[in-house]
Amino acid sequence: MQDDNIPPAIELRGICKSFGSVRANQNISMSVESGTIHGIVGENGAGKSTLMSILYGFYRADRGDIFINGQMAQIRDSRAAIDAGIGMVHQHFMLVDDFTVLENVVLGAEDGLLLKRSLLKARTLLTRLADEYEMSVDPDAKINDLSVGQQQRVEILKALYRQAEILILDEPTGVLTPSEARHLFRILKGLRDEAKTIILITHKLKEIMEVTDTVSVMRQGQMTATVKTADTNPDELAQLMVGRKVLLRVKDKAPVKAGQVVLEAKNLSMTDGRRLKNVSFSVRQGEILGVAGVAGNGQTELLEVIGGMSEGSGTIRLNGREIELSGGHANARQRRKQGIAHVPEDRRRRALVMDFCAWENMVLGYHGDDLYNFNALFMNNSAIRSDSQKRMKAFDVRPLLPESTGRNFSGGNQQKIVLAREFSRSPKLLIVGQPTRGVDIGAIEFIHQHIIDLRNAGAAILLVSVELEEILSLSDRVIIMFDGQIIGERVTSDTDENELGLLMAGIEGRRE
Repeated sequence: MQDDNIPPAIELRGICKSFGSVRANQNISMSVESGTIHGIVGENGAGKSTLMSILYGFYRADRGDIFINGQMAQIRDSRAAIDAGIGMVHQHFMLVDDFTVLENVVLGAEDGLLLKRSLLKARTLLTRLADEYEMSVDPDAKINDLSVGQQQRVEILKALYRQAEILILDEPTGVLTPSEARHLFRILKGLRDEAKTIILITHKLKEIMEVTDTVSVMRQGQMTATVKTADTNPDELAQLMVGRKVLLRVKDKAPVKAGQVVLEAKNLSMTDGRRLKNVSFSVRQGEILGVAGVAGNGQTELLEVIGGMSEGSGTIRLNGREIELSGGHANARQRRKQGIAHVPEDRRRRALVMDFCAWENMVLGYHGDDLYNFNALFMNNSAIRSDSQKRMKAFDVRPLLPESTGRNFSGGNQQKIVLAREFSRSPKLLIVGQPTRGVDIGAIEFIHQHIIDLRNAGAAILLVSVELEEILSLSDRVIIMFDGQIIGERVTSDTDENELGLLMAGIEGRRE
């Protein structure tokens, strides 16, 4: 319990922030005890990231006060936040890919014009932190050559190099494997034991229960509750977030009744030598085939070849008809015409144009449909807007503003735009990567149910996810990829996370 004589590390009083007609934060007050891990949960668009962006100086509050260690702080920009001892690890990392780890750590915090002193200081810090917190990372490695988990460590190291006593992490496990997430939590607990204060924004209630001391719940721009983590449970938190009872398990998933083979892949490889090597499998009507594996083991390349975004070799047949894998016909447009819908893993780079309006993004890849065109020369923008608004409403995209650009939506609502575009086309085959990455608990329930509904309607579904709980909950069968190859296949009802985890590490799972 916090000593009454020690002021909170952070106290927010009456914070308000609006973007046009959208009230992102409404009179929010919150207190974070020093030396604790404080979770913040809420639906997409609840205002969590906006609130933390105000604390870190990315936005200025329209009204309200910020106190750091009992003293009122004027945080006009991120430099002022850093000076106040606040560091932030963003959901999308702020690293220079072609720089080394050391260069990224000292960037913007150099000790004078000569870098030698700064680089030596950073190298010494990295050595110490590697011993204290298991944050080992090659200081001379380029960011491009690091795994996602290692890149995240670099972001934490950057904050610690700047002497951050308060660390904000926004959806830190959204791109991590289960083992990387567990490693991160060990780091966070170690930092807390050293009296650092951690604010953790996450949608994953299991993580909240595992690592936080206190949790605050936001809904529709307001703070609805703050409770001790030990005094609550996932069901209660989910209800506080959404305002209704939420099912944390998939419902209405009838036993699989697989029909004929829809997708058949034989000896599938990448023509450019990337990691995809002689992969063979099949997916049937009314079946979900999960693909499990540590990120970077060929899952992305598999989706790209099947989706027509990259060329490959081998054979793919859709309902018995061979699909071109190279040359002019190996493209995403042809795949869509053949009945393949694709939700890429990286929505920002592969699925959306961030400066396009939502209604424009809603028809990407389908803009040639008769519904959207007067003739070969002119598009029917009115029909596109009307249809897009209906799809956005059906998928609960918030705010319901088709004219708003992609970048003005939260990550989870960006994902809903992509899902609304692809799911509602009645595809023969749905290939989907990380369907719930960065998505809140209420939307996860919604997305999972839509995937099950498509499966029950007879679609064949290929599902890639780093969330083993999601794989086991949704899939009927699962293949495990390691180093670009399939090293195992299981019926999901006959396996568990431990066995899949071993296979993902390249170790044959042992059954009791």
